[in-house]
This record gives sequence, structure tokens and C-alpha cells, in this order.
Amino acid sequence: MRTTTAPETVAELIARQWGDHRPGLMYGDAERHVLTHHRTAQEAAARAALLVDLMPPEAEPHLGVLLDNTPEFPFWLGAAALAGAAVAGINPTRRGPELARDILHTDCRILVTEPVHLPLLRGLDLPGVRILVTGTEEYETLLAPYAAAKPGEAVLAGPGPASRLLLYFTSGSTGAPKAAICTQGRLAAAGSALARRFSVGHDDVHYVCMPLFHGNAVIADWLPALTGGAAVALRRRFSASAFLDDVRAYRATYFTYVGRAIQYLLATEPRPDDRAHTLRLGFGTEAGAVDAARFTERFGVRLVEGYGATEGGASVQHTPDTPPGALGRAGAGDDLAVIDPETGLECPPAVLDAQGRLLNGSSAIGELVNRGRSLFEGYWRNPEAEAARTREGWYWTGDLFFRDADGYLYFAGRTDDRLRVDSENLAAAVIENILARWSDAAAVAVYAVPDEVAGDQVMAAVALREGAAFSPSSFASFLAAQPDLGTKMSPRYVRVVRAMPVTATNKIHRAALRREAFLPQPSPDPIWHRTPSGPYEPLTPDILSTLLTTYESHGRSHLLVQTGRNAP
Repeated sequence: MRTTTAPETVAELIARQWGDHRPGLMYGDAERHVLTHHRTAQEAAARAALLVDLMPPEAEPHLGVLLDNTPEFPFWLGAAALAGAAVAGINPTRRGPELARDILHTDCRILVTEPVHLPLLRGLDLPGVRILVTGTEEYETLLAPYAAAKPGEAVLAGPGPASRLLLYFTSGSTGAPKAAICTQGRLAAAGSALARRFSVGHDDVHYVCMPLFHGNAVIADWLPALTGGAAVALRRRFSASAFLDDVRAYRATYFTYVGRAIQYLLATEPRPDDRAHTLRLGFGTEAGAVDAARFTERFGVRLVEGYGATEGGASVQHTPDTPPGALGRAGAGDDLAVIDPETGLECPPAVLDAQGRLLNGSSAIGELVNRGRSLFEGYWRNPEAEAARTREGWYWTGDLFFRDADGYLYFAGRTDDRLRVDSENLAAAVIENILARWSDAAAVAVYAVPDEVAGDQVMAAVALREGAAFSPSSFASFLAAQPDLGTKMSPRYVRVVRAMPVTATNKIHRAALRREAFLPQPSPDPIWHRTPSGPYEPLTPDILSTLLTTYESHGRSHLLVQTGRNAP
């Protein structure tokens, strides 16, 4: 029986599905399957009962889930909520010791996986971890005695608002991932807020194509559907070519995205029926203003860019009057500021031209800091990372922003993506947004490579649209025509990539690009370079050899050997 009271826990949301026989969960990339809300709650209750019996009494109530987007993932999320346990989402792109570290660091005593991922676990030392393999006869036999379980009958500890539910790893591309703690109370509130914001109702279908081991799919897609009584349609793994077919088959109305998913969708072949679907909204991050506009024009779907990390330390509220390119303003009661990390002072307001182009990026861009209340609940067993996030009593997001005179906030990249060229600080995301206007570009990534003498130089990786070829002269002409491309922003190096390297959550893998720099040479990707006053030319082995000699003379050659290769 569904009630109108706001839920305090995710366990309440799972229990509310009991007795609801409308379609609740749809899945199957080839053959489609439909389960009712009641059935999904039933499956979660059965696994909660199994979990209670399998979890050692002295153990932290944590289980790892190493699955693609199969029904078992939401079943186990629901089971953990009902039992008062926590799920650690395990990234299947991790390998070897890194994968073992993620499982052991989060104190998982049970690991739920599937046959396709078993090869990843071979040879790993996972003491005290019991592995359950879904889709096997042994697994079904293990579950069978619990088929009649009901929500609330089996608990490890009474689930409450302060109960841990997620230990979700941040998707940062450098250093060991940190497991952010997310409690049932915070997650239930987040799901309710998004359901209200987007008017999620019983007739909606939420298409979950982003990976469920990442916070975006769970917090921004699954939870608001659970709160609003919408159905969920699962895609095992994101597929740009299958996106519209899935949307039509499931009659999906809402989806979330991260990273370069929108670019991949725009790179598919246009069709006359691109607007023949039921989608009304896409919600996510990092689409970029140019691609968001292109997506709306082509598919007739509004994209809402949001900001709010899994950690919950700061969020930006989008309102109907938010100008193009901005994410919104601080919510009521929040005290968000853009701080210069070197001086600790607030950055001056951004100066924007009539087209919304930033004219004073070097002074206006800083780190977004929450100086007021924070929902950050810490990192599991990582006090050093917690201290870095909350230094001086403020929450430091690690993200670059600028704020206009009216208080609207604009995303400018990660602090790790900042470049320092000729003593001027630049934000990679700002340069990327400019380069994204180039009609031949399907995807763009900007990152720092070491200058021969001091500081950085700008390098851009560019994936071209189908049928396009890189013309150095036309690219240079495009750059010269951009009024907001500062003299230090123009890429000195351009790598033309066949496909942009991405993380498991479809974010550009900048760490991999930075490690490569312009080595090895000859590269499998064409690389172009230019002097400040010259044209773009191919980076040949002879030119690179001269360049490396210059690096060596200034004691910087070690900066180019970051992947274990020897410079040629």
C-alpha cells in the first residue's frame, strides 16, 4: 500500500512496493521481461533473508556487488536496504590488485557477481569473502528456501535514516578510489527531492543505461523512480546504437547520463524518426552547452545539467530562469563560494559577453567550496581524504567553477584538470566548451602536457565526426574566429584519436591521456603541433627528438616518461 508520507529510509520505499502489481522492472537486451513492483520487493526480501543468514555476526554488514545492470543489482540494493546492510558497488573495469583492494577495503564479506565477471576474480586473494554467482543452479538452490520472505522480516540491524546503504567509489581517475558513505536517510531524501523536481509519477519509465555501480544511476535514476512509483528499465551496458530502440520498446520517459554519453548518441547516424519516442527529460552532468543544444534540436528532449557528487557535500539547484550554460545557484540555506585555492579568497564575478562567453577566466575560476551545511558523511576508512575534503571547516569539492554577477554557477572542470600556461591558470572544461563548437568534432578533451621550460602547454585530443578529416588550416582558422579563446588557451598539440578513452562511467579518461602526452612516437594517433606564430604541422620523430633534447636541457624530461616507456 503506497502512502503519501515522505519516506525516511530506502527500506520504506522497497516495502511500499509490496502489493503493487503494476509493471515495476523491465529488462533484457534481446528478449524483454517485465516484473511487477510487488515481485521486485519479493525478490529483495528473499535476498535480505539470505543475507542475514550468510553474514558473519562479527562482520561489518557490507556486501560487494560486481554485476552489470541486471535485475540482480536492484534486487540486492533492495535487500541491503531491508536488512540494514551496505552495498559496495564494484567497478568491473578494475583489474588484479586494484579490484581486490576495492573489495577488501570496503570490508565486504559477501561478493555477488555473475559468470561473465568470474575471470576477473581468478587468482585474487580475497580472504573471508564468500562469492555468490548469480544465474547458476547453486545460487538458485541457495535462494529457494527464502522465497516466501516478506520485507521487514529479516534484518541485521533495524534499518534507520543513519544506516549505511552505499559505499560507492568516487570516479576520480587518479589515486586509489575513495568509498563515499551514503546513508538511507540521505538517499531517501535525495530520491524524494528529484521525484518532486521532475514530477515523477506512476506513468513514467526510468531508463537506466548508466552503470549501477556508480552513484549517478542509483541516486539520480533508480531512487526517484522508486520514490515516484515509476517503472525501471535496465540496459545491461550503455549502447548508443540501441538507445532509441530501447526507449521506444520500454516507452521510457526519463534517463540519466554522465560523461560523454550524449556525444556518443549525437555521433549515431541521424534518422527521420529521431523524435518519435516518449522521452521527456534527460538529467546528468558534463554534456556541455553545445552538445545539450544539439541533442534537444535533434531528439526533441530537454537535458537538465545537474551538479551533486555521491559524497553529497555540495549541490547546485537548477531553476527555470537559469541561463544557458549555467548549472544553477546555491540552494536555500547553502553557502557556496568560488575560492582561489592559492589565496583562500573568493574569486571575482565572471565577466560574460553577449553570447555568454567568459572573458576573465584567469581570475574568475576557482574551486567550489561549501562554507555552510554539508551532507558529506565521510569516506570509509580514509581519514586523510576526509580531512582534505573538509579542511578549515569547509567542504572543498575538488571542482572548478565560476559565478556570474547574478550568482549563477558554471562548471569549469576538475581541479586536477587545471593548466598553468605562462603563469596563467586555465580550466580545461572552458577550453573544451569552445573547441566543441568546431563542426568536425565529435568529442574533445583538453589536458596539460609539460612545457619544455616551466608550467604546462595545452593539448587537445579530438575525435572526428564520421566522414570528417583533420585539416590543420581549417582548425587554425576556427580557433582564430573564437573571440573567447584566450591567447594562452589555443592548443599547442592536437592528437586526432579514433575513439576517446573513457572510464567505466563514460567520463573522459584524462589520466590516460596525460600519461601518453605526445609519446610514444610514432603514435598510432596522428599528432599535430605548432609554435605560437606558426601553422600546425605533423609531430615527426625528428621534431620530437629535438623537443626532447630541449626538455632534457631544462631537467624536465622525466615528466614525459609517466607510463614506464623510455622516451625515444
